[in-house]
Amino acid sequence: MGGGVVKTEQINKEGWLLCPVCDNKTKSKIREDTLLENFPLFCPKCKKETVISLKQMEITIIKEPDA
Repeated sequence: MGGGVVKTEQINKEGWLLCPVCDNKTKSKIREDTLLENFPLFCPKCKKETVISLKQMEITIIKEPDA
């Protein structure tokens, strides 16, 4: 696993994950104790899938979709 981009602003106040491509709300909600590794996050608006990891409310983007 290579180094990724760490983003904390990709989670809104209610715990919904935001799309790293278009910043819209996805259908995935997390809690403070949620751990994700190599999670395929799909955005219903832009139809892009991004592989992420999540630990301690910090998202690391593993793979972004090709432009």
